[in-house]
Amino acid sequence: MNILILHGVNLNMFGRRDPAQYGVATLREINSRLVELARELKVTVGFFQTNHEGALVERIHSIPDENVQGVVINAGAWTHYSYAILDALAILRVPVVEVHFSNVHARERFRHKSVLAPACAGSIAGFGVESYLLGMRAVCGLISSLD
Repeated sequence: MNILILHGVNLNMFGRRDPAQYGVATLREINSRLVELARELKVTVGFFQTNHEGALVERIHSIPDENVQGVVINAGAWTHYSYAILDALAILRVPVVEVHFSNVHARERFRHKSVLAPACAGSIAGFGVESYLLGMRAVCGLISSLD
């Protein structure tokens, strides 16, 4: 099983950006935790982070040509307005799980809506690093249920 983790805009700033909302874990530390979980689950995991919306869309476009069975995505602020990312995710024929570090529903009103949700199997928010780990477990479960 091969899982791809997509990190969107500003997520390379984890560990420095608003520690009250996002904690002190860096993106490298988050990815390390995901690698540890991947070993436990006996799956392969890859990562991609960008601050350029078009680059994320192009990375999503490449997924059907690769051996990727599932996607975990934290698109950051793009979650709330990027119809381009929604359209790209809608092309996929693999399970997609949306994750958020903070509880987006307890924050500013504009963060309460995900325009990506229609292309995702589900969303996990508010558990910090655990949101990513739960997202990986969820996507693996979805893939297994398809077999």
